[in-house]
Amino acid sequence: MDGGSPLGEFLRARRSVMSPDQVGLPRFGRRRTPGLRRVEVAMLAGVSVDYYTRLEQGRECHPSDQVLRALARALWFDVDATEHLHELARGEPRKRRTADRVEEVNPIVLRFVEGCDHVPALVVNGRFDVLARNQMAEALYAGLEHGDNLVRLAFLEPEARAFYLDWEHHSLVKVAHLRAAAGADLDDPALVELIEELGAASEDFRRMWARHEVRALTGSFIRVRHRDVGDLFLSYEMFTVESSRPHQIIVLAAEPGSPSEKALARLGTHSR
Repeated sequence: MDGGSPLGEFLRARRSVMSPDQVGLPRFGRRRTPGLRRVEVAMLAGVSVDYYTRLEQGRECHPSDQVLRALARALWFDVDATEHLHELARGEPRKRRTADRVEEVNPIVLRFVEGCDHVPALVVNGRFDVLARNQMAEALYAGLEHGDNLVRLAFLEPEARAFYLDWEHHSLVKVAHLRAAAGADLDDPALVELIEELGAASEDFRRMWARHEVRALTGSFIRVRHRDVGDLFLSYEMFTVESSRPHQIIVLAAEPGSPSEKALARLGTHSR
Protein backbone atom coordinates (compact mmCIF):
# COMPACT_ATOMS: atom_id res chain seq x y z
CA MET A 1 0.00 0.00 0.00
CA ASP A 2 3.02 2.29 0.27
CA GLY A 3 5.24 3.35 -2.59
CA GLY A 4 8.76 4.68 -2.79
CA SER A 5 11.34 4.54 -0.02
CA PRO A 6 9.89 3.15 3.25
CA LEU A 7 12.04 5.59 5.22
CA GLY A 8 10.92 8.53 3.07
CA GLU A 9 7.27 7.48 3.28
CA PHE A 10 7.51 7.30 7.05
CA LEU A 11 9.15 10.70 7.46
CA ARG A 12 6.74 12.36 5.03
CA ALA A 13 3.68 10.83 6.71
CA ARG A 14 4.76 11.76 10.23
CA ARG A 15 5.71 15.30 9.11
CA SER A 16 2.26 15.78 7.61
CA VAL A 17 0.43 15.15 10.89
CA MET A 18 2.62 17.46 13.00
CA SER A 19 1.76 21.15 13.44
CA PRO A 20 4.10 24.08 14.07
CA ASP A 21 2.36 24.63 17.40
CA GLN A 22 3.32 21.14 18.56
CA VAL A 23 7.02 21.79 18.07
CA GLY A 24 7.01 25.42 19.22
CA LEU A 25 7.30 27.10 15.82
CA PRO A 26 5.37 30.24 14.86
CA ARG A 27 2.97 30.14 11.93
CA PHE A 28 3.92 32.32 8.97
CA GLY A 29 1.67 32.73 5.96
CA ARG A 30 -0.88 30.35 4.54
CA ARG A 31 -0.03 26.66 4.27
CA ARG A 32 -0.99 24.79 1.12
CA THR A 33 -0.58 21.41 2.78
CA PRO A 34 -1.08 20.29 6.39
CA GLY A 35 1.76 19.52 8.74
CA LEU A 36 5.33 20.73 8.98
CA ARG A 37 7.31 21.88 5.97
CA ARG A 38 10.52 20.15 4.99
CA VAL A 39 12.52 23.26 5.83
CA GLU A 40 11.06 23.26 9.34
CA VAL A 41 11.93 19.60 9.99
CA ALA A 42 15.43 20.18 8.63
CA MET A 43 15.88 23.21 10.88
CA LEU A 44 14.65 21.35 13.97
CA ALA A 45 16.91 18.37 13.21
CA GLY A 46 19.94 20.49 12.40
CA VAL A 47 20.42 19.19 8.85
CA SER A 48 20.29 20.94 5.50
CA VAL A 49 17.02 21.14 3.61
CA ASP A 50 18.67 19.44 0.65
CA TYR A 51 19.82 16.53 2.79
CA TYR A 52 16.39 16.10 4.40
CA THR A 53 14.73 16.29 0.97
CA ARG A 54 17.00 13.50 -0.29
CA LEU A 55 15.96 11.38 2.72
CA GLU A 56 12.26 11.80 1.93
CA GLN A 57 12.82 11.11 -1.76
CA GLY A 58 14.85 7.98 -1.10
CA ARG A 59 18.03 9.42 -2.60
CA GLU A 60 19.87 9.27 0.73
CA CYS A 61 19.60 5.80 2.20
CA HIS A 62 22.23 5.66 4.95
CA PRO A 63 21.66 8.40 7.53
CA SER A 64 23.86 8.22 10.60
CA ASP A 65 22.53 7.34 14.04
CA GLN A 66 23.13 10.95 15.03
CA VAL A 67 20.87 12.19 12.22
CA LEU A 68 18.20 9.63 13.09
CA ARG A 69 18.22 10.69 16.73
CA ALA A 70 17.91 14.32 15.65
CA LEU A 71 14.97 13.52 13.38
CA ALA A 72 13.27 11.56 16.15
CA ARG A 73 13.59 14.56 18.46
CA ALA A 74 12.40 16.98 15.78
CA LEU A 75 9.28 14.93 15.06
CA TRP A 76 8.63 14.10 18.70
CA PHE A 77 8.89 10.33 18.19
CA ASP A 78 8.27 8.05 21.13
CA VAL A 79 10.30 4.89 21.78
CA ASP A 80 8.31 2.75 19.32
CA ALA A 81 8.46 5.29 16.48
CA THR A 82 12.17 5.90 17.07
CA GLU A 83 12.92 2.17 16.95
CA HIS A 84 10.89 1.90 13.76
CA LEU A 85 12.83 4.82 12.24
CA HIS A 86 16.16 3.11 12.93
CA GLU A 87 14.86 -0.17 11.54
CA LEU A 88 13.73 1.50 8.32
CA ALA A 89 17.10 3.23 7.96
CA ARG A 90 19.03 0.00 8.47
CA GLY A 91 16.85 -1.81 5.96
CA GLU A 92 17.88 -5.17 7.39
CA PRO A 93 15.24 -7.83 6.84
CA ARG A 94 14.35 -9.78 9.91
CA LYS A 95 14.51 -13.54 10.08
CA ARG A 96 11.81 -14.95 7.87
CA ARG A 97 8.90 -16.68 9.51
CA THR A 98 7.45 -19.91 8.25
CA ALA A 99 4.35 -19.07 6.26
CA ASP A 100 2.35 -22.05 7.53
CA ARG A 101 3.41 -21.73 11.16
CA VAL A 102 0.80 -23.24 13.49
CA GLU A 103 -0.41 -20.76 16.10
CA GLU A 104 -0.73 -23.08 19.07
CA VAL A 105 -1.46 -21.59 22.48
CA ASN A 106 0.65 -22.78 25.38
CA PRO A 107 -1.58 -25.15 27.44
CA ILE A 108 -0.67 -23.31 30.66
CA VAL A 109 -1.71 -20.01 29.08
CA LEU A 110 -4.93 -21.59 27.85
CA ARG A 111 -5.79 -22.85 31.34
CA PHE A 112 -5.05 -19.42 32.80
CA VAL A 113 -7.33 -17.65 30.29
CA GLU A 114 -10.14 -20.14 30.79
CA GLY A 115 -9.77 -19.77 34.55
CA CYS A 116 -10.40 -16.01 34.41
CA ASP A 117 -14.13 -16.57 34.70
CA HIS A 118 -14.99 -13.11 36.11
CA VAL A 119 -13.41 -11.00 33.34
CA PRO A 120 -13.04 -11.29 29.54
CA ALA A 121 -9.63 -12.69 28.55
CA LEU A 122 -8.17 -13.49 25.13
CA VAL A 123 -4.94 -14.68 23.55
CA VAL A 124 -3.85 -12.86 20.37
CA ASN A 125 -0.79 -12.77 18.14
CA GLY A 126 0.90 -9.73 16.60
CA ARG A 127 -1.77 -9.52 13.87
CA PHE A 128 -4.55 -9.51 16.49
CA ASP A 129 -5.73 -12.96 15.40
CA VAL A 130 -7.75 -14.33 18.31
CA LEU A 131 -6.17 -17.68 19.19
CA ALA A 132 -8.19 -18.39 22.32
CA ARG A 133 -10.80 -16.71 24.51
CA ASN A 134 -12.74 -17.52 27.64
CA GLN A 135 -16.51 -17.60 28.04
CA MET A 136 -16.69 -13.99 29.19
CA ALA A 137 -14.87 -12.85 26.06
CA GLU A 138 -17.22 -14.98 23.96
CA ALA A 139 -20.14 -13.20 25.59
CA LEU A 140 -18.57 -9.75 25.15
CA TYR A 141 -18.14 -10.19 21.37
CA ALA A 142 -21.24 -12.34 20.80
CA GLY A 143 -23.16 -11.57 17.63
CA LEU A 144 -20.30 -9.73 15.94
CA GLU A 145 -18.71 -10.95 12.72
CA HIS A 146 -14.98 -11.20 12.10
CA GLY A 147 -14.36 -12.22 15.68
CA ASP A 148 -11.34 -14.19 14.51
CA ASN A 149 -9.31 -10.98 14.26
CA LEU A 150 -9.77 -7.79 16.27
CA VAL A 151 -8.60 -5.50 13.46
CA ARG A 152 -11.05 -7.05 10.99
CA LEU A 153 -13.67 -6.59 13.68
CA ALA A 154 -12.91 -2.86 13.87
CA PHE A 155 -12.92 -2.19 10.12
CA LEU A 156 -15.10 -4.84 8.49
CA GLU A 157 -17.78 -5.48 11.11
CA PRO A 158 -20.99 -3.61 10.16
CA GLU A 159 -21.79 -2.92 13.83
CA ALA A 160 -18.27 -1.87 14.83
CA ARG A 161 -19.03 1.85 15.18
CA ALA A 162 -22.00 1.09 17.39
CA PHE A 163 -20.03 -1.40 19.49
CA TYR A 164 -16.87 0.70 19.96
CA LEU A 165 -18.02 4.03 21.41
CA ASP A 166 -14.62 5.59 20.63
CA TRP A 167 -14.26 3.84 17.29
CA GLU A 168 -11.89 6.33 15.63
CA HIS A 169 -9.35 6.35 18.48
CA HIS A 170 -9.67 2.63 19.07
CA SER A 171 -9.07 1.84 15.40
CA LEU A 172 -6.10 4.21 15.12
CA VAL A 173 -4.46 2.44 18.06
CA LYS A 174 -4.86 -0.94 16.40
CA VAL A 175 -3.45 0.29 13.09
CA ALA A 176 -0.45 1.76 14.90
CA HIS A 177 0.05 -1.61 16.58
CA LEU A 178 -0.02 -3.33 13.18
CA ARG A 179 2.65 -0.91 11.96
CA ALA A 180 4.78 -1.82 14.95
CA ALA A 181 4.23 -5.53 14.28
CA ALA A 182 5.12 -5.11 10.60
CA GLY A 183 8.36 -3.23 11.23
CA ALA A 184 10.57 -2.25 8.32
CA ASP A 185 10.18 -5.51 6.44
CA LEU A 186 6.75 -7.05 5.87
CA ASP A 187 8.08 -10.59 6.24
CA ASP A 188 4.93 -12.26 7.57
CA PRO A 189 2.78 -13.42 4.63
CA ALA A 190 -0.34 -13.56 6.79
CA LEU A 191 0.24 -9.97 7.96
CA VAL A 192 0.74 -8.78 4.38
CA GLU A 193 -2.47 -10.54 3.38
CA LEU A 194 -4.38 -8.93 6.27
CA ILE A 195 -3.12 -5.43 5.40
CA GLU A 196 -4.01 -5.90 1.73
CA GLU A 197 -7.45 -7.25 2.64
CA LEU A 198 -8.23 -4.32 4.93
CA GLY A 199 -6.79 -1.80 2.46
CA ALA A 200 -8.99 -3.12 -0.33
CA ALA A 201 -12.14 -3.18 1.78
CA SER A 202 -11.90 -0.11 4.01
CA GLU A 203 -11.19 3.50 3.09
CA ASP A 204 -10.83 4.25 6.80
CA PHE A 205 -8.08 1.66 7.12
CA ARG A 206 -6.25 3.13 4.11
CA ARG A 207 -6.49 6.60 5.68
CA MET A 208 -5.15 5.45 9.04
CA TRP A 209 -2.43 3.22 7.56
CA ALA A 210 -1.17 6.18 5.52
CA ARG A 211 -0.48 8.10 8.75
CA HIS A 212 2.43 5.72 9.52
CA GLU A 213 1.79 5.86 13.25
CA VAL A 214 3.80 3.23 15.12
CA ARG A 215 2.91 2.21 18.64
CA ALA A 216 3.13 -1.18 20.29
CA LEU A 217 -0.02 -1.68 22.30
CA THR A 218 0.34 -2.62 25.97
CA GLY A 219 -2.83 -1.44 27.67
CA SER A 220 -5.42 1.32 27.81
CA PHE A 221 -9.15 1.89 28.18
CA ILE A 222 -12.05 0.93 25.97
CA ARG A 223 -15.75 1.85 25.89
CA VAL A 224 -18.17 -0.56 24.27
CA ARG A 225 -21.95 -0.79 23.97
CA HIS A 226 -23.12 -4.36 24.48
CA ARG A 227 -26.52 -5.30 23.13
CA ASP A 228 -27.52 -7.12 26.35
CA VAL A 229 -25.88 -5.26 29.25
CA GLY A 230 -25.40 -1.74 27.87
CA ASP A 231 -22.33 0.50 28.04
CA LEU A 232 -19.10 -0.83 29.50
CA PHE A 233 -16.04 1.27 30.41
CA LEU A 234 -13.18 -1.20 30.70
CA SER A 235 -9.47 -1.03 31.24
CA TYR A 236 -7.31 -3.64 29.57
CA GLU A 237 -3.76 -4.88 29.88
CA MET A 238 -1.72 -6.91 27.42
CA PHE A 239 0.83 -9.40 28.74
CA THR A 240 3.45 -10.92 26.48
CA VAL A 241 3.77 -14.70 26.63
CA GLU A 242 7.54 -15.01 26.78
CA SER A 243 7.55 -18.70 25.82
CA SER A 244 5.67 -18.06 22.56
CA ARG A 245 6.24 -14.53 21.35
CA PRO A 246 4.47 -12.61 19.90
CA HIS A 247 1.44 -14.13 21.68
CA GLN A 248 -0.18 -11.80 24.18
CA ILE A 249 -2.91 -12.20 26.77
CA ILE A 250 -5.53 -9.43 26.86
CA VAL A 251 -7.45 -9.08 30.11
CA LEU A 252 -10.30 -6.59 30.41
CA ALA A 253 -11.68 -5.38 33.74
CA ALA A 254 -13.98 -2.73 35.20
CA GLU A 255 -13.44 -0.37 38.11
CA PRO A 256 -14.55 -2.04 41.35
CA GLY A 257 -18.03 -0.94 42.39
CA SER A 258 -18.70 0.81 39.08
CA PRO A 259 -21.78 0.35 36.87
CA SER A 260 -19.48 -1.36 34.38
CA GLU A 261 -18.46 -3.96 36.97
CA LYS A 262 -22.14 -4.71 37.61
CA ALA A 263 -22.72 -4.94 33.86
CA LEU A 264 -19.79 -7.34 33.54
CA ALA A 265 -21.32 -9.48 36.27
CA ARG A 266 -24.57 -9.60 34.30
CA LEU A 267 -22.57 -10.49 31.21
CA GLY A 268 -21.08 -13.38 33.18
CA THR A 269 -24.52 -14.80 33.81
CA HIS A 270 -25.15 -14.73 30.04
CA SER A 271 -21.95 -16.71 29.44
CA ARG A 272 -22.88 -19.59 31.72
